[in-house]
Parts: sequence; structure tokens; C-alpha cells
Amino acid sequence: MSSENERSVESGEPEQLALIRETVRKAKVPRAKPRTWRGAALAKELPVARVVVNKGSLHLDQFFDYAVPEELDEAARPGVRVRVRFGAGAHQVKNGRREGGRLIDGFLVERRATSDYSGPLAALADVVSPEPVLGPELLGLARAVADRYAGSLADVLQLAVPPRSARAEGRPSPEPLPPPPAPEPGTWTRYERGPAFLDSLARGGAPRAVWNALPGPHWAEEIARAVAATLASGRGALVVVPDGRAAGRVDAALTAVLGEGRHALLTAEAGPEKRYAQWLAVRRGAVRAVVGTRAAMFAPVRDLGLVVIWDDGDGSHSELHAPQPHAREVLLLRAAHDRCGFLLGSTSCTVEAAQLVESGWAKALAAGREQVRRAAPLIRTVGDGELARDEAARAARLPSLAWQTVREGLKTGPVLVQVPRRGYVPRLACERCRTPARCRHCAGPLEAPEQQELHCGWCGRGAADWHCVECGSTRLRAQVVGARRTAEELGRAFPAVPVRTSGRDHVLDSVPGRPALVVSTPGAEPVAEGGYAAALLLDGWAMLGRPDLRAGEEALRRWIDAASLVRGQPDGGTVVVVAEPTLRPVQALVRWDPVGHAQRELAERAELGFPPVSRMAAVTGPPEAVEGFLAGAGLPADAEVLGPVPLSVVRPGGPRRPGDPPPGEQWERALVRVPPGSGAALAAALKQARAGRLARGGGDPVRIRVDPPDIG
Repeated sequence: MSSENERSVESGEPEQLALIRETVRKAKVPRAKPRTWRGAALAKELPVARVVVNKGSLHLDQFFDYAVPEELDEAARPGVRVRVRFGAGAHQVKNGRREGGRLIDGFLVERRATSDYSGPLAALADVVSPEPVLGPELLGLARAVADRYAGSLADVLQLAVPPRSARAEGRPSPEPLPPPPAPEPGTWTRYERGPAFLDSLARGGAPRAVWNALPGPHWAEEIARAVAATLASGRGALVVVPDGRAAGRVDAALTAVLGEGRHALLTAEAGPEKRYAQWLAVRRGAVRAVVGTRAAMFAPVRDLGLVVIWDDGDGSHSELHAPQPHAREVLLLRAAHDRCGFLLGSTSCTVEAAQLVESGWAKALAAGREQVRRAAPLIRTVGDGELARDEAARAARLPSLAWQTVREGLKTGPVLVQVPRRGYVPRLACERCRTPARCRHCAGPLEAPEQQELHCGWCGRGAADWHCVECGSTRLRAQVVGARRTAEELGRAFPAVPVRTSGRDHVLDSVPGRPALVVSTPGAEPVAEGGYAAALLLDGWAMLGRPDLRAGEEALRRWIDAASLVRGQPDGGTVVVVAEPTLRPVQALVRWDPVGHAQRELAERAELGFPPVSRMAAVTGPPEAVEGFLAGAGLPADAEVLGPVPLSVVRPGGPRRPGDPPPGEQWERALVRVPPGSGAALAAALKQARAGRLARGGGDPVRIRVDPPDIG
């Protein structure tokens, strides 16, 4: 590690930021003896094209040289898409013609006068399009992301550059509009440093802030004003949000603040052609502001002055495709590389956000306690003990306080009910001792959905004669009652009130301000006109009881996101959370103090050596493959291997998550932990070891994930 990076680590700067300058300048190119050429007529100037081919294999993570035929000289410019011969026989030339090799896509990154390859070069097969889509800034960013996550440049470019649409390329982009005037602070005046943050952006500064947004509907307009202030300085801005609904709100706010034609919306809902046309408008400089979901983190905004990420704790920000980068980390790379402003905003606060403030890299942007009390609803708690004793809970697992809150709320508006999961009654347990009900044949979970007979969710066998193996009881209870079952219970209790559900299969964007019951799973809560009158947060123990390092942080984030949709306490807004009142996340919700909760979590992780204080990587695969991989990986001297431990066996036909082993196979996972300052060395060692394994061929697969989101 360079001395500059060592100084950054010693100063307390987060490691992912301390190593940015080192990673962004890396561009590995093979070196060899000068070559001679024989074959067809070449371009007279710069006859060698350096190409990154669309092959994500780590052992092929390098540039390859190709000859530029004379007929492609004009079109073969840096940044264009090309097709080349690749593989066995690709460099065989007879009578001026290429033979062998498979045609694959790639990007031309550079034209050169000579090549370092000593043999004959194959020629470019074709230039797919004369439109340059890969500039040096995007190439450098992709290289930095690939190195940070132990991945290949080709895989990152697959995420960064959208698929081509010929019709979109054929249409001209609109002429760029002049910079707008600097906006008024608006609701930013509620924050102690809010107006100063906007003023710095408008004057061309690069402020960096972690913003704890007040509850309510104003966050989208506040983001739009920050974007407008950046555009007023003649620079561009990029906003990344977790889903299409949030993108739609920011899109509407940007249109209201900036007017039409000044920003682009990049979401999957737009369709490939429209999205590519918007992306081209950004690439060509016709549009200087972008709002979009995860893939927009790579948007090629010119003269970038501000990057914004909203709700960085949402799992949607973590890319599912290799090398699985997180939008927050990519935007941190961009902020440091482009020396632009950075804004991380959320109504909650992640441990990573708290670390950015504690290290001094970013400033806290928050409101005073008086503003918080005016904006937040009243939070009331109900413990498990009271829930068990309450007669009303036996009918619909709702204590008397919850019933009273629902009745009062329905007098003035809609009431939100958050349920930890969708469906009916997905899991059952013994009513007396709460031991999970398991199948005697395969140990799978027993289910009884939609009034069906009791049966196993894995093997399908019936279990009509079930009894608890611990206490002998034959009575069952639902561990977590799903959203549809909850809606049925509430519908019977309030027959004159409409009941609506929002979940994975059907997510509502908004609901009217009229009295209604809205039952939703976490993250699918619709916005109510004028805000909800009340909210119930049910089965809190199910969210807090997950075996995950982030269980408390995630539960608090889900609760605050839902509670932020409720009217403020001065307007009668009330939230009831059904969870043990003494638990730290519940107390943080009552005080509306997510920042304090994140700071305490960060202190505990620092003491235990857990991320984000340390860097971690997960190595997953069959037991023998994991053992052999770790033995030959050449890990840093200060690396610590935790495990390996067996992963859950995925049953045939059962639900699978990204990273799960193939159905029926027993895999193991080992965690490799290094202290601050060794993250780049760990990623490089894992990447080199996996590249060597792939180059040798054969053997069982081994999966690597740097910074795994789940280490529980």
C-alpha cells in the first residue's frame, strides 16, 4: 500500500475511501515483446486497437490488441462497440483472412501505433456502432469497482453500459439547456446546515454530508433542490434511489423544481429502448441530471458535481450480478475520483453512514430535536408479555392498545398495518412452547395455507397426527401471520372499512386520504394523501430475531420508513410497535434516534472487529473446494479465516436466494476478515487465486463475494 494510503488510514478515514486513488488508476495490460504484422491492409495511423472483450472470466481480465483494417479506420474510435475473433485460432491469418476463434463483443478503449504482443494480430471483425459509449472516466470507474470487489472489468462494464438500441442511437438528443438559477432553500431550512449545504453546491463546492431526513413527504423535493443548486453551478448531478416508486417521486420533484428537459429518469420500467435513449442523452451531454435505480450508479454524467444516494440500507442497492457492487460504495468512489459533492440521505441511519461521519470524511446534516418532535409521530410500545395476556390478541394477535389506535385513526384517515411477510400462515409452531413444527420425515417446516390440511413445505407429506417433540402439545400457532391473513382478520373486525393489501405481487404506489386499512409488507408501504392517521408495526420479534448482524439495524430502518408515512404528533399521528420495549432498536424508535443507534452499533462492531470497521469476504463452495482454495490463496498475513460453516441445504423445488448452493448439495462458507488497510490486498489475493483456478480448469466451483451483506 502506498504511503498516501497509509496516511489516510492512520487519519481515521474509512478504508474504502483511503484506497480509492490507488484503485482508480489501475489498468492491467499484459506486456510482451514488440510484434510483427502480416495480413490485410491496415489503417495508416494508429493501426492497433486495444480492446476489452466481453468475457467475464478473471483469468482473461486484461486488454487485448487487434489490428485495425483500413476500411474500419474511421469508425474504430475509442469508446465504440466492436466485434472481434476470440479463442483458439483467433490470430491465425492466411491470405489476409482471419481463421478460427469465436466472434464476441467488446469495447475499443485505445488506438495505438504499436503493440506489445509479439505474434501476428487478428483484425477487428466489425465496428458494431460508431457511437462512443465508453469514455475514459467510465472505464476508470469500472476498473476501480472491479478491483475493489475482486471481479473482472468485463463484468462491471456489463452493468455500466446498457444494451444497444439502434433506433435510439439513430435519434438525436435534445440540445442542452442553460444552467437554471440557484433554488431557494425551501424545507432545507429545517436542518441546521441545510441552507449552507445548498449554497456551497451552487457556488461550485463539493460538500460531503450524511443527511438524517425528517419524516414526511418532503425528502424528494429536498433532493431536487440539491440537484438544482448543483446544476446552477454549471455541473451535473446523479441521484440513486432503491426502487421505481422512489424514482418516480424524485422525478416528479425534479420536474416541479427544474421544469421539463433538464433531467433523465433511468429505471427498468421505462423499457430498453427508452432507457438507452435517456442514457445516450446523458452520455452526449444533453442532460446534466440523472435519477434512477441501482444501475444508474454508473451513469456517465458530465462534469459531475454531486452524487446522491437515498436509503442506502435498502437491499435493492446491492447488485445481484458479478461482482455484486453496492451503489453506496460506487458513489463513494465517484465522489473521491471526481472530487464532487456527496449526499447520503435516509430517514434512518446505517452503520456505514455513521462511520463516514465519525471518520470526518462527511459532515452530519440533521435537524434539531424540536423539529424532530414536530415532524415525527407519537410512538407507543406493546411488549410480548402484554400481548400474551391480552384477550383481544387471541383473536387477531392485536392488543387492546392497537385496537384502540386503529379505531381512533380510522375516524380521520387511513391506518397502515405493517406485517413482516406476505402470504397467509407460512410457518407454524407449538402453541405452548413455541417450538417450530417440523416434518418427521425430512425435518421441513409444516404449513397449513388457505385452510388446507397440515403438510410439509418441503416433501409435501401430510402431518395430521402432529404433536410437539418438546412438550407433547397438539395445538399449533402461527409464528408469523402473513399479510393476507392479517387483512382477513382486520376485515372481519372492521366490516364497514375497506381493506387494501400491498406486497411483492401487487405493490400500491399511493392510497387516498379516506379512512381505510392498508396492510403491507416492509418496503411496500404506499404513500397516503395527507399521511396516515396511525400505523401498527406487528410481529417485531420476527424481524429482530433473525440470525443476522444487521437484524436490529434493518428492523429499525423498516419501522422508521413506515412511521415516516404517518402524520406528525401535532396532527394526531400515532404508531404502535408490537415488540419488547426494552430492546435497543425499539427504544431508538421511541426516541426517534436512528443516528444514536447506528453510532452504538458502530462502536460495538469496532470492538468485535466486524464490518464496516474491518473488511470481509465470503468464500462459498463444496467443502473440499473451499479448503483447497483458502490454502492456496496467498491471503495477507493479517487475514483471519472464520469457519468454514455448513450452509443450509436447498431442497428441490424450494425457494432460493442469490448465493445459495445448488439444490440438494451441501456447501460451506468461510469468512475472511482483514483489519483496516488490508482490504485491497485481500481483494487482490482472492482475485488472483480464483483466476489461477479458472485458468487451470476443472475442480468444483468456488464463489467469492467481497463485503457480503449477510454474515449472520
